Amino acid sequence: MFSVIFPGQGSQSVGMSKELHSKFDLVKKYFKHADEVLDFPISKIILEGPKENLNLTENTQPAIFLVGYSIFNLIKNEFNCDLSEAKFFAGHSVGEYTALASSGIINFEDTIRLLKLRGNAMQSAVPKGEGGMVAVLGSDLLKIENLIHEKKYKCFIANDNSNGQLVISGRIDHLNKFVDDLKNLRIKNITLPVSGPFHCELMNKATIKMESEIKKLKFNISENTLISNVTANEMKNPEEIKKLLIKQIESRVRWRESIIYMIKKGVNHFIEIGPGKVLSGLIKRIDKTVIVDAINSEEDINNIKKNDKF
Repeated sequence: MFSVIFPGQGSQSVGMSKELHSKFDLVKKYFKHADEVLDFPISKIILEGPKENLNLTENTQPAIFLVGYSIFNLIKNEFNCDLSEAKFFAGHSVGEYTALASSGIINFEDTIRLLKLRGNAMQSAVPKGEGGMVAVLGSDLLKIENLIHEKKYKCFIANDNSNGQLVISGRIDHLNKFVDDLKNLRIKNITLPVSGPFHCELMNKATIKMESEIKKLKFNISENTLISNVTANEMKNPEEIKKLLIKQIESRVRWRESIIYMIKKGVNHFIEIGPGKVLSGLIKRIDKTVIVDAINSEEDINNIKKNDKF
């Protein structure tokens, strides 16, 4: 039993999907259509960079979606691999939007427009230099929660990614003190090169902007079951999905819990579609016994088709 998963911010790189774009008209079509819908050359930034432009949140989010969605539809339409039989669809943060579009809940045009707006809203929610994110490695969720609570830091657990990998968002002055505490406790940490403190209450201005945008869109009923970042549980009802997407901007991404939930429901194979292999690495840290495939090249598609007999 398999699940299809889509990566989020941090998986991007200049030139991602370049091979597939050069070889397949379907991918070219989606890239061209994205430029038209956004009235902006997102395809050029993906294929040629520069890296600084691709890494701007308002560009990263539609770019990651575009690559993942194009590959998903290429697998389906050119290679006749039916991934709609997946037990679950899920995505990490912005990847949740790729999952929703790939399962037919939101259409392509609405999704890419929404992500351009979402990226801009998140980027501008906190003035530059006032917020940030830190990855904490090799520690325990409860220990970090207790440390934040005890010191009353304006810091929040933004991502519970895997065993021993958390991401903390917060105000820079509080994050700096938090990092000093981690150093004293000899807990490994890495300051992330991001433009804001995502997935915490400091994103409230972005939530307000996105709420009206999300509410006015048409969400369809899908035969596929999705897993919510917010609850680490199943979501199917369109109105419930809208509410959870709005909450997602300020909520912890419960990725570790989501993977554990899917495994408990019988999933033993995860197929990551989109740039990089970040999610594949996280899943292997959660459960070494499951099969994980990352698909972002023609060779990857052929391998999965051959081995899994879709």
